[in-house]
Amino acid sequence: MDLSTPVCMGILNVTPDSFSDGSELGDSRKTSFSVDLVKVRQRADDMVSAGAQILDVGGESTRPGAEAVSLQEELDRVLPVIELLRSDLDVLVSVDTSSPEVMAEAVRLGAHMVNDIRALNKEAAVSTVAGSEVAVCLMHMQGQPRTMQQTYHYEDIVKEVSEFLKARLNVCLEAGIDRNRIVVDPGFGFGKSVTHNFTLLRKLDELLALEVPILAGISRKSMLGSVTDRAVGERLAASVAAATLALQGGAKIIRAHDVAATVDAIRVHCAYIDNE
Repeated sequence: MDLSTPVCMGILNVTPDSFSDGSELGDSRKTSFSVDLVKVRQRADDMVSAGAQILDVGGESTRPGAEAVSLQEELDRVLPVIELLRSDLDVLVSVDTSSPEVMAEAVRLGAHMVNDIRALNKEAAVSTVAGSEVAVCLMHMQGQPRTMQQTYHYEDIVKEVSEFLKARLNVCLEAGIDRNRIVVDPGFGFGKSVTHNFTLLRKLDELLALEVPILAGISRKSMLGSVTDRAVGERLAASVAAATLALQGGAKIIRAHDVAATVDAIRVHCAYIDNE
C-alpha cells in the first residue's frame, strides 16, 4: 500500500459485544450470535464506496471488560467474512486478532494484514507473521481487555509506549519481518486514562522516530465521550476532530467506524498540507 498520503481503515466487528457496533452484523433470526454475511457485504460495500482502502475484521471484542471467546468461535466468525471480502472486493483485508491460529487461517484465505492488540506477544505469533508476506500492526496495551481500565500506571506515557513499540518492532525485525511491513498503534483506550490518551494524541509525532507508519484508532472511544458527554452513537464530530489531530501528528492509517466522514477529513488534511 502506498502510504505517502493517509488512508482510512474501516471497522467490521463481527461480534455480539463490541463497544460501539456489537451485534449489528449478526443474524437477528437466530437466538445466539451468528454472522450475517448479507449485512457484512452491504457494510463492506458501503465502506469501500466511501473510500476505505482497508477493512479490519475482528471476531473477538477487545472493549474494556470483554470476555474471551474460544478459538473455534473466533474462526467461525472471521474466516467466512475474509473469504467473502477477498472474493470480489477491491480492498485490502486486515484481521484483528491475537491468535496465531486465526492469523494463519486468515493469511491462507488472502488477508493482507494482521492487526494485533497484543503486538504479537502470544507464542508463535511472530513466527506466523514472519512466515508470511503480510503486513502487521503492533499495538500498545497495558494489561488485558477484561481488566485494563481498572489498573494502569505510567511515569511517562509517551516514553513508555514508544519503548514498548520499539522493543516489539525489534523482535519482529530480528525474526525476519521487513520494516516496510510493520505499522505501530499507540493503543488509545487500552489501559490508559483520558489524560494519558490525550497526551499520546498531542505528542503522537514523537512516535515517528520509530520510522514506521502510525495507525490511530480513536473512533467513538470513551476518551471522546468523557470530554463531550456524548453517547457512543453520538461521537461522529468528536471522532473526526480526533482523527484530524492524529493526522497532524503524522498518522498514516485512521481506523474508523464512520468511513465517509473520516475520508473527508483525510482529504481536507491532505489539501491543507499540499498548499503549505
